[in-house]
Amino acid sequence: RREKDVLADKYRQQGKPENVIEKIVESGLKTYYKEVCLLEQAFIHDNAKSVAQAVKEAEGKIGAAVKITGFVRYALGEGIDKQESDFAAEVAAASGKK
Repeated sequence: RREKDVLADKYRQQGKPENVIEKIVESGLKTYYKEVCLLEQAFIHDNAKSVAQAVKEAEGKIGAAVKITGFVRYALGEGIDKQESDFAAEVAAASGKK
């Protein structure tokens, strides 16, 4: 509720009409929840479904309730280290020269 009020006040100060503010705020909240709430986020193995949908599918497959007890947060590109290399040295090493 508080987030909704903060966003609405922001757009009121910008002079947006009330009927437009409501639509902008709803869209903003949906985006916010998809980024912040674990169950609303895209499932890492299939971006077409949310984590909540993946949990429901898993429950259906195993026939029991699934409880999320932990998670790992990944950032885009995290763990990818760019290797610095000297192309001339690689060519020399491959050709057997020093």
